[in-house]
Amino acid sequence: MASGWAQLRQQARSLESQTEKLFQNYSSLASSSLPLNPSDEEVRMEQQIQDILQKRECTIASLSRTLESESAVNSSAAKLQNLVRHKEVLAEHNKEFTRIKNNIHSARERANLLSSVRNDIDQYHSSSREDADYLLDERRRLDNSHNMADSVLSQAYAINESFASQRAMLGNINRRVMHAASQIPGINTIISKINTRKKRDSIILGMLISLCFLMVIYFR
Repeated sequence: MASGWAQLRQQARSLESQTEKLFQNYSSLASSSLPLNPSDEEVRMEQQIQDILQKRECTIASLSRTLESESAVNSSAAKLQNLVRHKEVLAEHNKEFTRIKNNIHSARERANLLSSVRNDIDQYHSSSREDADYLLDERRRLDNSHNMADSVLSQAYAINESFASQRAMLGNINRRVMHAASQIPGINTIISKINTRKKRDSIILGMLISLCFLMVIYFR
């Protein structure tokens, strides 16, 4: 029975030592760069710690049964103290496991929050750049429209000036022709006779048309 107790105590101390080593590796995850979701290594390490804590509970239960099965003479206060100490260490390790697990969870939440904030900032900068590019494009299109309107107005002003120049030129030509005509002897007399003949022809034609109209009415 003593050999059974000794083996169980050796197993309990070995499991406690393994737990502490796992804690060192597991707690280092909280200080490292955590991914958005638990990695395979993190899940595997967490499962190992849970398994070893359960094994320790079974070992302590076996120690407790061994101690109860011994007679009052063979059982000692030292064994009872060892059993109590194993229970205390197990309770401390359970608390430590919960604490480390919560630290990792908090660290991951902070990392996710920072990542979300960075994404929001990047999206804001991207949106700002897109808005700036849109405004620049609109400004370029507006400038092009203004340049086109200026070009059309310039052409219109040039055409208007050309018309004015042509009118002035025609006016000068007309004045020169009239001046030249006035300098030719008898030209005014010829023009007056032509106008008189036109008027006479118009009168004769009008009278002839009136006569035809009256004859049509009379013989109708």
